[in-house]
Amino acid sequence: MAKRPNILFVMADQLAPQVLSAYGHARAQTPHLDRLAGEGVLFENAYCNFPLCAPARFSMLSGRLPSRIGAFDNAVEFPASVPTFQHYLRLAGYRTCLAGKMHFVGPDQLHGYEERITTDVYPADFQYAPDWRLDGESWLEWYHSMRAVLDAGTHRRSVNIAYDDEVEFEAIRWLHEHADDGGDRPFALTVSFFSPHDPYLAPPAWWERYRDARIDRPRIPDIAPGERDPHSRRHWFLTGRHLDAISDEDVLRMRRAYYAVTSYVDAKVGRLLDTLAEIGAADDTLVVFTSDHGDSLGERGLFFKMSFFEWSVRVPLILHAPFAFGPRRVRENVSHLDLFPTLLEVAGDGTPPDLALPVDGRSLIPLATGHAPDWPDIVLAEYTAEGVTAPLLMVRKGPHKLITNPGDPPLLFDLDADPDETRNLAGDPGAAAIRAELEAVAAGTWDVPALDRAVRESQAARRLVGGALATGMRSPWDYQPVRDASKTYYREAGHVQDAYSGSVG
Repeated sequence: MAKRPNILFVMADQLAPQVLSAYGHARAQTPHLDRLAGEGVLFENAYCNFPLCAPARFSMLSGRLPSRIGAFDNAVEFPASVPTFQHYLRLAGYRTCLAGKMHFVGPDQLHGYEERITTDVYPADFQYAPDWRLDGESWLEWYHSMRAVLDAGTHRRSVNIAYDDEVEFEAIRWLHEHADDGGDRPFALTVSFFSPHDPYLAPPAWWERYRDARIDRPRIPDIAPGERDPHSRRHWFLTGRHLDAISDEDVLRMRRAYYAVTSYVDAKVGRLLDTLAEIGAADDTLVVFTSDHGDSLGERGLFFKMSFFEWSVRVPLILHAPFAFGPRRVRENVSHLDLFPTLLEVAGDGTPPDLALPVDGRSLIPLATGHAPDWPDIVLAEYTAEGVTAPLLMVRKGPHKLITNPGDPPLLFDLDADPDETRNLAGDPGAAAIRAELEAVAAGTWDVPALDRAVRESQAARRLVGGALATGMRSPWDYQPVRDASKTYYREAGHVQDAYSGSVG
């Protein structure tokens, strides 16, 4: 690369790659993501490392497995002392900024971002903490429920849409102001949308785009609770399936709303790309697009995330930098852990910095350029939040995926031969060798009894601290964007012509 490029890191929330045109779903209307994928590097088998919002994001930003930074669930503090790739980019001279959701928990609401121009959508405290003392049939009132499916459809303006409109507006404003500043620092802007996360409420104009579309049913129909694997049975209660009956029509309406809101997000990606062109940064900006995790969308009767089946744990991942990479589709297994070393290599013009702490990922640059003969092709993932009472772990190597939990029978799938994960090979003598190999990887990665103790201790501590902080005077950690109105638009201290260059004040 001739010079350090700008970085535009765009995230959706709960976006399954299986619904995108670039991943083979012809019904989805996503022309801007199609363009990024057609001109860039698309990773066909990319995974999050924890199928839940906050731990997935903390792991991605730190480049470390969630358990190694204590990211056990949606209400655990992300330690301020953990380096993120934003810290390194900032040290490398980048101007780092966050617009949108990142679900930081704890008093540090920046984690290496120099600026943050919107608040978040979820609380930054411990109120969403799970409790492994509960049985496997418990449902938490603050958690997901089938109301999101039953109420899905068109809605004039939801909280999600209001938030994402603000994120888009502030991100575009920031890009123009950065260009107007006239400085020579490259930017690293993260734009993180809340959509298409439930509730599945589509603005009318986007809903109407799918009026004549044939909405596809789940490939694998609902599985009765008694016929499910143990975690999928717990998932039934975790998501409130025992409280509300849903019909096939409810699921189709939900999927239509999901596709509509996915197109809405795609349009926002298009406006960000247009803005890069307007400020003269289109030719020297690396654009990364991904999601924190997927959405099961009714496949096998599962909804939302919290599962290691493909619709929940796989993510879209596109790197778009025509000045550095030609168009390519990559089949090797990769994960969000690999973004940390990738971005640091880009920022260092091919020379990554010395790291204060080791990371668990590898740079994607060799795969993006087609020169990665020694790629390990292994992905690791964890789940220690609601719906389990012991760590649930995943190892994928090549086409094979192992899902293991101390109290559950193992699940083993060959995703090349069985992409819908309908045939468990764990008891097949012909798969004994690959099962042993993946179990050895898991045993070499995790000390499961120690991880179990750490999760329980963390939950107990947060129950106490959270209860104390909710007693008496409360001091919220939620991020409050700071904007100095005296330095915007026309002000007494500036000249009229300065208003056109962004330098008033």
